[in-house]
Amino acid sequence: MKRRPLPIAFQGARGAFSEEAARRLAGRRAPVLPCERFEDVFRSLKEGRAAGAVVPIENTLAGSVHENYDHLQHFELPIVAETSVRIVHHLMAPKGVPFSKIRQVYSHPVALNQCLDFFARNPQLERTPFYDTAGSVKMIVEEGLMDSAAIASAIAAETYGARILRRSIESDRRNFTRFFLLRTPQYARRHPVRAPRQAQWKTSLVFSTRNVPGALFRALSAFALRDLNLTKIESRPLRGKPWEYLFYLDFLGREDSPNAQNALRHLRETADYLRVLGCYPRGA
Repeated sequence: MKRRPLPIAFQGARGAFSEEAARRLAGRRAPVLPCERFEDVFRSLKEGRAAGAVVPIENTLAGSVHENYDHLQHFELPIVAETSVRIVHHLMAPKGVPFSKIRQVYSHPVALNQCLDFFARNPQLERTPFYDTAGSVKMIVEEGLMDSAAIASAIAAETYGARILRRSIESDRRNFTRFFLLRTPQYARRHPVRAPRQAQWKTSLVFSTRNVPGALFRALSAFALRDLNLTKIESRPLRGKPWEYLFYLDFLGREDSPNAQNALRHLRETADYLRVLGCYPRGA
């Protein structure tokens, strides 16, 4: 008897933007596993209940998802792919509810804040934070709220049978979220990432340095001296060592290229700690 494939885990209810990212990264037919919290997503992969995990890492407007940087360090699950999803917010309500009846709008706090111009034009609408965009749609439909709407993706409206009342209400159209696809170390070893010959690669890593003058400058010079382009650097508190930090860094290039290998050797000489989080084709 053929075993059913394990799902791809993501945070949120069905119809969330993370599910769209999961479909892009793992295939449209891949089974999915919605999780309530980001930690649950990482744990489901670590404990073998999922074949992969898709997590948001940064948004062009709201910035980094700091919790997931911490989970990348703690769970040690390699990054094997990335993608960017344009975030298009729609206002939707249960079928039969007209816009004139709406008084309360539910969604994730980030989504609500990304639609402030819409709320300024409609002061009669009260913003109500909810744990998830798609989850807010599911809630208002299942409870049959006749004076409420939700902000979420078009897929969420299809999933829960809501009717879109206003389309594309986000204040800034250049709103994208970057997502990582994670696998287990064993899977990553058995199935090395492949990409077209012309694809550009990206490497992500985390390191720490001693808290002495010039330490970070010397660490970053490892990349500057080899013309490696840094696309992201993020600092996070180093637990157990107040006022010391871990640095998460992305650079363009393959981990196994001569330039990258030399840079990593150089960095190991100055860093107290260094771990490569993943090497993967640069997402669109």
